[in-house]
Amino acid sequence: MESARSHAAQVGVVAQFGLLALAWGSSFLFIKICLDGLSPVQVVVGRMVFGAVLLGAIMLVTRRRIPRDPSLWGHLTVVSQLLCVLPFTLFAWAEQEISSGLASIYNATTPLTTLAFATVVLSAERLTRDRGIGLGFGFVGVLVIVGPWSIGSGDSGLLPQLACLAATTSYGLAFVYLRRFVTGRGVPAVTVAFVQVTAGAVVMVLLTPLVARTPVQLTSSVVLSMVALGAASTGLAYVWNTNVVEAWGAANTAAVTYLTPVVGVVLGILVLREPLTWNQPVGAGLVIAGILAAHGRLRRAAVSRRGRS
Repeated sequence: MESARSHAAQVGVVAQFGLLALAWGSSFLFIKICLDGLSPVQVVVGRMVFGAVLLGAIMLVTRRRIPRDPSLWGHLTVVSQLLCVLPFTLFAWAEQEISSGLASIYNATTPLTTLAFATVVLSAERLTRDRGIGLGFGFVGVLVIVGPWSIGSGDSGLLPQLACLAATTSYGLAFVYLRRFVTGRGVPAVTVAFVQVTAGAVVMVLLTPLVARTPVQLTSSVVLSMVALGAASTGLAYVWNTNVVEAWGAANTAAVTYLTPVVGVVLGILVLREPLTWNQPVGAGLVIAGILAAHGRLRRAAVSRRGRS
């Protein structure tokens, strides 16, 4: 009986890992569809509000307490801007000109931007040989994705691509800030997610009269994509991520980073018929190799192969 329960629990974790990859990988498709009827800022407002409502419902059902520490709310308000509002806006703005698949590929650079900030800001995160090699691979990968040889051709979309890199840079800074000022306080991950998403939603709603006044054209596809983007990719994804981290650990859960660009690119091709140039998957492969190298996995794999030979 105990073995059956353990097996069922493991199957549940695997399912949630798959759903997490789908939720985060498909978010770029949903953004692209939402832009058919909404401005980039309106997409962010809807995403944050739906995400906050769903996380609030989870907090209510699970009877979790809302923290009252003003300093925690202050730090998480900063995190909400760096981890949600700013990057969400940059990605939505960029996808007006570039494909959803390309945006998802750039999103895969987040672990490398996080590593770059961590080595500078956090004393415990030194720049080791593995991390230096990983950052080098990642830098070359980004150059390949950007395709410097196409700059000046009129359709390279350089500014939108730089916006995507700015978004992942914001993610990296947010994760380091989160670790520096929030991690270690004993606050459950779902509670942290609720506070940061709610704080971001409040800020965006207050700014809506100033920054989101363009006409709205709601169609069934736009509405459904907005609900999926907010509820699944911004709300439920945090819950799934928390459950997988608890079961597998943070390092293993981070493997979802390797799957999200695959999901994003495949959905962009199948649903939106987006083109894919050779340099995009090649650059993505170099970025993923950089992530693996930074965590020492390439070196350990090489040592393991030598040991078997």
